Amino acid sequence: MRRTEAHQGVRMIKYLSILSRYEASELSQLEAAELLGMSDRTFRRWSQRFEEEGESGLLDRRLGKASGKAWGKAWGKRVLVDREMEVETLYRTRYAGFTAKHFHEHLVRDHAFAWGYTWTKTFLHSKGLLERARRRGAHRRKRPRRPLPGMMLHQDGSRHEWLCGQPALDLIVTLDDATGAIYSAFLVAEEGTDSTFRALNEVFGEHGLPLSLYTDRGSHYFHTAEAGGKVDRGALTQAGRALEHLGVEHIAAYSPQARGRSERPFHTLQDRLVKELALAGITTIAAANAFLRDVFIPDYNKRFARKPEQEGTAFVAIPGVGLREILCVQEQRKVGNDNCVSFNRLKLQIPASPLRAHFVKASVKVRQYEDGRKAA
Repeated sequence: MRRTEAHQGVRMIKYLSILSRYEASELSQLEAAELLGMSDRTFRRWSQRFEEEGESGLLDRRLGKASGKAWGKAWGKRVLVDREMEVETLYRTRYAGFTAKHFHEHLVRDHAFAWGYTWTKTFLHSKGLLERARRRGAHRRKRPRRPLPGMMLHQDGSRHEWLCGQPALDLIVTLDDATGAIYSAFLVAEEGTDSTFRALNEVFGEHGLPLSLYTDRGSHYFHTAEAGGKVDRGALTQAGRALEHLGVEHIAAYSPQARGRSERPFHTLQDRLVKELALAGITTIAAANAFLRDVFIPDYNKRFARKPEQEGTAFVAIPGVGLREILCVQEQRKVGNDNCVSFNRLKLQIPASPLRAHFVKASVKVRQYEDGRKAA
């Protein structure tokens, strides 16, 4: 079908507008080309024609013609107007606040979208739905990652309103330094010793023992003589005692920058996880933790985990070791005249034993497991 002069005039105005934005460095060449519905090669060719011939170089040829094929074909070079409207409506009504990348992933997965990510980002910018990212500051050299999985794990917690309309909760995350893969993540009312043991039981039970664990200096990880001071290696916390027993080096971070490898994923999680939980209609901790375990973390690792520098693993298998008996709170107590021990305002009865008639005045070890159960 032959194009009308009016149509060519509109196309020329659009091209000149986008060309000016490209020349002002507001758009990259690829972004400008996708907004015009053409390849970057075609955009370069048209720019050269305009430079050599002026506007007349644009009037006698077809500019960004639609392929006429069904939506979704890889060789289609223009997004149909009704599809543009659908994308805009979806973002405004269902995915408001999503980053361009996160939104594009849902378009492709859930809405049969076949256009490129660059088009999605540029389209959101052009509609004023998404602000342009600020330019990054000076490059800072990062600490090299460990070459093998299991050489160093990071564990940290982030308090945030993870569930829409619910009070703030702590998300406990344990991830690998070499790959960035998350091995354990769950929500709890408050971070502490129990959440630490829960995470370590999950990770050590599935993968084995790592060489080291890197954490902040929270009171459930380390004793410190004064706030912000050095940790006291001679006074172990429950977590410190368990890690020492298992031969896992416990490394303390002394600055926020030192925890960058564990802090950065929380920015992604606070953006993506909150939106995914809301999108799935999840409002309880139990449902959120099931979603994290079965859906979100596998997808996160697929998208963001990287290949380690070297083949192999530094995790050490521990067959036959009762982890739950080590990764728990342990306290020494003296048995009273009633053959019971007192522990956290509770009376625990010592069971009968063929070894002796009673345990009065004997010193016994009381264990409190991360799920709240107690045993002596």
